[in-house]
Amino acid sequence: MIRAATAEDDGFILGFVERFTDFELPPGRPRHVVTEGIRRDILDHLNRQPGNSFWFILENDEGACCGFMHLQLVDDFFSERRNCHIADLGVHPMHEGKGHAKTLLAHADEFAREHRCERLTLNVFPGNERARDLYEAEGWDYDLLRMCKPL
Repeated sequence: MIRAATAEDDGFILGFVERFTDFELPPGRPRHVVTEGIRRDILDHLNRQPGNSFWFILENDEGACCGFMHLQLVDDFFSERRNCHIADLGVHPMHEGKGHAKTLLAHADEFAREHRCERLTLNVFPGNERARDLYEAEGWDYDLLRMCKPL
């Protein structure tokens, strides 16, 4: 079951922060800096609850929290049409390999269609091969590649 997150879920959501950098990061991106940046962004959105920000919790049949997802309604840079951006998505390690990430992605797709979005987008680090493999298997393709040159 997927439900809207509540303030009681904040601890569960924040428990994923370390996992979001548990792979090879790009050169010039120290793990502690990236981890704290992610934590700061999640806390900001959880505390402010902007109107374009939507948090969801995935529970199993026993009511245990298995994963979460943070969706944002944003305007496309090029078309200026509404997009739905998957800002964060995580599945608890004890619940991996059970199709939960696919369930969350399907929910994001449904949410985006209900909100008449032109596209569903997400960002993924190049070193996060497991996530990239999942997204590609689910029909995702590359739209823009952000390049960086550390100075």
